[in-house]
This record gives sequence, structure tokens and C-alpha cells, in this order.
Amino acid sequence: MDASRNLYAILGIPPEATQEDIREAYRIMARRFHPDANPNEGAGLQFRDIAMAYEILGDSGRRIQYDVARREFRDEPSYFSLRVTPSKRVLTAFDEPQVVYLLVEVVPMHQSKKRSREDTRMNLTLVLDRSTSMRGVRLDKVKIAAQQIIEQLSPDDILSVVTFSDRADVVIPAQPVRDKISLRAQVSMMRADGSTAIYQGLAAGVEQVRKYAGPRWVNHVILLTDGRTYGDEEHCVNLAKKVGGEGISISGMGIGEEWNDEFLDEIAKHTGGTSAYINSPAAVVSFLNDRVRSLGDSFVERMQLSVAPDADVILESAFKLTPNPQPVEISPQPIPIGGLEYNRNASVLIQLQMPPAKRNGFRTLCRLDVTGDVPAFNRQAFKVLSDISVEVAENPEPEDPPLAILDALGKLSLYKMQQKAEAALQSGKVEEATRRLENLATRLLAAGENDLAQMAMVEARRVYNTHMLSEQGRKTLKFGTRMLLALPGPQREDKTSATPTDKSGGL
Repeated sequence: MDASRNLYAILGIPPEATQEDIREAYRIMARRFHPDANPNEGAGLQFRDIAMAYEILGDSGRRIQYDVARREFRDEPSYFSLRVTPSKRVLTAFDEPQVVYLLVEVVPMHQSKKRSREDTRMNLTLVLDRSTSMRGVRLDKVKIAAQQIIEQLSPDDILSVVTFSDRADVVIPAQPVRDKISLRAQVSMMRADGSTAIYQGLAAGVEQVRKYAGPRWVNHVILLTDGRTYGDEEHCVNLAKKVGGEGISISGMGIGEEWNDEFLDEIAKHTGGTSAYINSPAAVVSFLNDRVRSLGDSFVERMQLSVAPDADVILESAFKLTPNPQPVEISPQPIPIGGLEYNRNASVLIQLQMPPAKRNGFRTLCRLDVTGDVPAFNRQAFKVLSDISVEVAENPEPEDPPLAILDALGKLSLYKMQQKAEAALQSGKVEEATRRLENLATRLLAAGENDLAQMAMVEARRVYNTHMLSEQGRKTLKFGTRMLLALPGPQREDKTSATPTDKSGGL
């Protein structure tokens, strides 16, 4: 019996609930989330917890045993909480489906702001491309970045370095960062030769990070490449799926224009990592160092999100906004959403489709479940739930959408505009692609993003004349518009509840 899990919160009842309260709560939950009543994947996933909670609390003897064991966690802090902002608090009674957005923010507890980098222990593996195309300034900058990373790590952090071309070499086996002079010297000996076979390097890197992987560590692999791998992309993605389940995340960084951005996106999605475009060798040092600093600021690791809409509600999409913008897959669930930094919220924008709303009054919308490990407190699988409801009314008062959601949707629309332009071009619709890029340039200019706006206009002219996008332009627009989502939006008061109908509980 795992007393660290708050079974009362799972059923949405207080600890002093009667046995009849427990049975009634279970019946309500079963009507909403039982797989026979609700086809949504997240509902089935959450119902397993609900059934387990009822199995224990519904039995008076087992409940007493649980309550005794639970006393150890009575004063446990809420390591993080959820703040959920709906795009509409009151829906108009309407005969057509309606879209509702939820801005889901994971907020670190107040005490975390007093903690320091020394509370976080990293288990980091660098998997670095050293193929022939990396020769010269690219590899030189990678060496500088790796040596600076060694300097910023603490003696209790774990580092390993793997290089790859058509084979993989373990330059630094996984070890504490204590003899920094020796480690920097080993990095300086890297030489470029051969072709690009990413799976060899990624597999070797995973084996190194596995040596120390555990719940008290930030277990992370950074893959850096400037080329495409051939014949082994599927193996890499399958490996990412596997290690994501082991609590290891992977970030992919591409230098130049020759690498496959969709491939690195796919690897990142399955592990809660991120992918990034490094447009010049000079930017390698800052990109790698910034990513490692972000990992060093991690307060919660291996966060997973489960979304359980009501049976008549459809989960359409989700997009991670902060700290590192990244599209996420809504299946399979739970969805890996990465880490939570000490002093920065993590946020996800969820899109739901509501059925026609004909009956006035409050109705449930969905239940959210976020779980994560808190390494500094040796706390595993801490869970927070939030049950979201909305009101339906015939003639509701006019309501402006929250500024935070408007800001997120505005920036997300820019990202989607470049995607739609690329899709149109791939379908042979040159005029449509040109028009979309011109519109994107106008929107970017209005947003004050002059460099991205200029790139969009250059690519619009290129598409019109050559029916092609340049790889530099395509990647710049894709990753540039994506990163806009991480920029600060409207300032908000830091409250841990979202709406009067949001019921949250830490587990």
C-alpha cells in the first residue's frame, strides 16, 4: 500500500468522508471515466487510479491501515500546483460544437524559490556529431561549449560524452565531474571524420546515462548533429520511446540546414525533451550552455500530463509553451511534458471541442492529472489533480478571453501559419503558399519581429519564383515562430487556483 498517494484527492473527497460518501464519489467517477462509458484514453488511464483508490478506501479495514500509514505525509508540502485558465468561463447555449482552450500552468511551490542549484544533481550525456561535415569551426565551437559545460557542472554531477560518425566512441565514460582538467583535455582531442549514423551515437549515449539513472537525478541526453542519418531513424525513435518510459529525456539540436528537424522533433516528443535550430557555429556555445543551465534549474523532473475529457468532449490538440515550446502528441497518454524549473512555471495549451450545449447550468469538462518527481526532496510521483467545469447559459454577460490565452493563441497562430505555408507548397499550391508567407510577414512585422518578418518575405519571393523554400528560411521560420511562444506574455497574479469550479489536490 503506497501511502504517499492521496487516495482521498483521487476520489475528490475529504479525509473525514463517510463510507457512503466514498461509494457515491466512486459512482460519480465511474459514470464519467469508466472505459465502458468514456472512450477517451486519458479517462481510462485515470480510472485505474480511481478504481485503486476505491478498492482501498471502500474497505473499512484497509482504509484504517491506509490512514495510519498516511500520517507520515500529513505535513508534506504541495511541491507544485496547477493553475488552469479556460478561454471561456460561461458558454452560450448553442446547437453547434464549440472550442474551449485551457491554459494549464504547473506552478512550483513558493519554498522552491529559496532553494539553489546545489539541490539539483545532473546525470548528463552529450552525444556529439563528429562526422566530416563538422570539421573546422563547427567542431571547434562544440568543443568550447562542452568544456564550458564541464566548468559549470558541480563535482557531484555525472557527465559522459559520446561522439559519433559512422561509429560511436565513448570519449568520457559516465563519471562525477571532479577532474575537470582531464575531462576538458579529453574533449579537446575530438577529431572529425566519417559519415553520420545517429543511432550508433544515441544508443551509446543512452547506455552511459543509464549507469546512474534514477529518480534523484536529472537524467538527460543532449544530441547535437549537423546532418541526416539514413536507415536508422526508426531505430532512434523506438529507442526514444523506450527511454522516455525509463525517466530519461532527450533534447535534439541541429546545426546548419542539412539535418532532419521532423526527426529531432519526434525524438523530443516521446521523452519530454526539446528540439532546437542552431543557425550558425557561433551560436553553438550559447545554445548548449543555456540548455544545461535550464536543466540545472530543474525542480521537478519527468512530468507527465493526463487529460481525461468527459465522454462527450473531444481532446483535439496540446502544445507545450514553456519553458521550451514544443508540439506534443496527445496519444499515447500520459503525455511527457519535461521538467519544471525552480522559478518558472511550465505551461501547456490544450484545445477541446465541446458538444452542442443546450442545457443551462454547470457541467464538468475534463480532469487533469500532472505527476512528477521532485529530486531535491527525494519525492517520486507527486501528483496534482484539477477537475474543470464550465457554466452554460442562454444569454451570458459579454466576456473577454483571458489575455494570457489570447497572447498564446496569437503566437501559436504565427507558428501554424508557416506550417500551413509549407503544407500548401508540398501540395503544389504555390500561390497559396506565397500568400500565406506574405501574410505571416505582415503579422510578424506588426508584432515587432522584424528579422523574422524579413525572412518570411524573402521566402515568399523565393517560393513565387522557384516553387521552393530554402532550408535555412524554412527552419528559421519554424523554430523562430515556435520560440515566440516562450516569450513572457501578460503579467498575472501568481495564484494557484484557476476558477471557482477548479478542484485541485496534491497527491
